[in-house]
Amino acid sequence: MSDHGTPPPDLWKSVDALWAWLETDQPVSGREGLLLRMLKLSEEVGEVSEAVIGAIGQNPRKGVSHTWEDVQGELCDVVITALVALRTLTPDTREVFHRHLTRVTERSLGPEAA
Repeated sequence: MSDHGTPPPDLWKSVDALWAWLETDQPVSGREGLLLRMLKLSEEVGEVSEAVIGAIGQNPRKGVSHTWEDVQGELCDVVITALVALRTLTPDTREVFHRHLTRVTERSLGPEAA
């Protein structure tokens, strides 16, 4: 349960639903649509950078224009966008992600950590 008494959304159902929504009315399909879906990640990562710069006030013209909560939200957007992009490549998103996470965890922390 979340802090507000409503259950959190199921990650994988949400990824599937977002993917289906994007697929329904995509202006560019085929190979170009696939490439654009992957490029969306760069846009989202750029928004993380913008939020970090804004949170520390690095841009003298804008000053402090973002909060660290904004950075958290932008990082979540990156994760969601990446999972939807992965879903675009394979309907086995959950299995592919878990298998890769296990490999990365074992490689970084040792087999007993996975």
